[in-house]
Amino acid sequence: MISLLRTNSDNPDFIALVRQLDAYLAIVDGEEHAFYNQFNAISKIKCVVVAYNDAGQPIGCGAIREYAAGIMEVKRMYTVPESRGQGTAARVLSELEHWAAELSCQKCILETGQRQTEAVQFYLKNGYSRIPNYGQYAEIDNSVCFEKIISG
Repeated sequence: MISLLRTNSDNPDFIALVRQLDAYLAIVDGEEHAFYNQFNAISKIKCVVVAYNDAGQPIGCGAIREYAAGIMEVKRMYTVPESRGQGTAARVLSELEHWAAELSCQKCILETGQRQTEAVQFYLKNGYSRIPNYGQYAEIDNSVCFEKIISG
């Protein structure tokens, strides 16, 4: 059974999972990693979810931060490789969406990379729709942006 913890970016399990995520992204993003990494700082994120397995080990995480009034941006979604395919990411994402709704947000947005094909399929499967690239990702060919209406 997966348990979820609402916390913030000071949580040591979240920090450790993000280190694993960054190591993975450094390989996948290649030369573009430095560009993306500048937007992935985790300090002062108030809304973080960490998933734990039955043994109490951290196996996944995600976060939301305010992008604009009524809009939360999903950040730092990650599941450790040995726990993938068990619904962890979907549980974390759902919890983040509920949290955003509790904060009176109407939608969540996010960016991922085209080379992260599993992530692209995951977001489509979980009700996200592709949108034009936003903000700092507007002119980046490798970026794929999504949104999901969560209340309204």
